[in-house]
Amino acid sequence: MPRRRPVSARLDPGLRIAGIDEAGRGPLAGPVVVAAVILDPARAIRGLDDSKQLSEARRETLYARIVERALAWRIVFVECAQIDRINIYQATLHGMREAARGLDPAAEYLLVDGNKLPDNLPCEAQAVIGGDALEPSIGAASILAKVARDRHMQALDARYPGYGFARHKGYGVPEHLQALQRLGPCPEHRRSFAPVRKLLEPGLFDT
Repeated sequence: MPRRRPVSARLDPGLRIAGIDEAGRGPLAGPVVVAAVILDPARAIRGLDDSKQLSEARRETLYARIVERALAWRIVFVECAQIDRINIYQATLHGMREAARGLDPAAEYLLVDGNKLPDNLPCEAQAVIGGDALEPSIGAASILAKVARDRHMQALDARYPGYGFARHKGYGVPEHLQALQRLGPCPEHRRSFAPVRKLLEPGLFDT
C-alpha cells in the first residue's frame, strides 16, 4: 500500500504550521501531556517519527534538537484532578487548545493527531489520523509530549515510591495493579478510571 502524502505537502509552504500530539491518555496515574511544535524549514531535524517507534535514547536526543531548532514549541500538562473533573477526552482537547494558543510566534495552521479537533482553536486546523508517523511537526510534538511525561513520571516515582511509575509510566500493567491493591491509590491516580475507582468504591464492580 503506498504511503499517504502528508497534508502539509498540500499547504502553502509559507504558512507557520504547528503539529499537535499528546502522551498519556491511557494511564491510571499522572497527567496527560500535550505538545505543539512549529518546525523551522531552515533548520531540519532528521529522524522525526511517532515517538512510540523510537527508543528512549533516540527520543531524548530528538527532544533536545526540537527544543533548540523549532520556531516555536509549547508543552501543556493537564493534571489528574482536571482529568477526573472533565474526563480524559475533554482534558486532552483542553491541552491541545492551550498548547496551540501558547505558541510564539503563533501558528497559522494546525495539524492535530487523531480524528477530532478541539473547538475554539486560534486558527484553521485539520485532524490527521496517524499524523505522528506522517507529519514531521506532529512527530516532533509526540516526542516532546512523550519525553516530558516520562520525565514527570520518573519524578513521581521518587515522590510516591512503590508503584513503579518510573518503569511503567502509570499504565495499568500487572505490576502497577498489584501495587494499587497493596498500597491503595496515591494523589496522582485518576479516580475516574475504573481500576482506581473500584478500590475507592468497594462493591461497585462486584455484580
